Amino acid sequence: MVSTVTVISVEVTPSPEPLLPPAPAVPRSARRLVVLGDSTAVGLGDPLPNRGGWRGVGPLVAEALGVEPDGYLNPSFTGARMGCVLTKQLPAAVAHQPDVALVVAGMNDTLRPDFSAEKIAADLTEVIRSLAAVGTTVVPVRYHDHGKVFRLPQSLRRALSERVAELNAAIDGVVEREGVPCLDLELLPGAYDLTAWSVDRLHPSELGHRMLATGFTERLAEAGFAVPRPVSLTCSGGVEPSTAGHLGWLVLKGVPWVWRRGREFVPYAAVIMWHSFRERLC
Repeated sequence: MVSTVTVISVEVTPSPEPLLPPAPAVPRSARRLVVLGDSTAVGLGDPLPNRGGWRGVGPLVAEALGVEPDGYLNPSFTGARMGCVLTKQLPAAVAHQPDVALVVAGMNDTLRPDFSAEKIAADLTEVIRSLAAVGTTVVPVRYHDHGKVFRLPQSLRRALSERVAELNAAIDGVVEREGVPCLDLELLPGAYDLTAWSVDRLHPSELGHRMLATGFTERLAEAGFAVPRPVSLTCSGGVEPSTAGHLGWLVLKGVPWVWRRGREFVPYAAVIMWHSFRERLC
């Protein structure tokens, strides 16, 4: 009798290799930084000792990123509008070939009779594209409702709020189309705390500039940049303006500035007030 042995072949499938998370990207170091814009970009509100000028958000971001002094450039100036950034500040910025550019501009435009959201959008687009062409990551800002800080009458506050909303819509469109990071001041923690503002309520205090710098470095970290020395919110190195200094600024600069801008802005505000009045009659 012959016995038959049946051999069953079992194919063993090797266990798949465990899926490992992708290796984290190495953060990029920023060696060159440029700050473009208006008086906030200049650093007003954060004075240095012994009449040493202004510090502000730019140097704070430079220190956080580890940018050396020869890698830092700030061609911003007081009163600058977005068009000024394009025509007067951009050429030096492009020549500097920065890794990062911060753009703080647009608020001065909202107070002028020839305000144009379309022109602001076109100017900002050109700024971003020109800098992107030399390898720069550009971070503009979108604005908070400054009428809440400056304590304007309700009618003027509404007029300014509408202008800021138009400005932000223009900036939002550019940011979306160009795919750049943006710092939203409306969402910045403490944006409406009076301690974040200098006596003029127009420019950030030292704390406010530190908050701005923190916001910028957070956006840059999200964009892949290393931030070896995060910004501290503890005030140091600046000067706390005295009561006499407050009064002197208001008399010599603050009131004249409000008068100049007010003459240009009030006609627009009057139109807003008239429309509001008509709405209540209807």
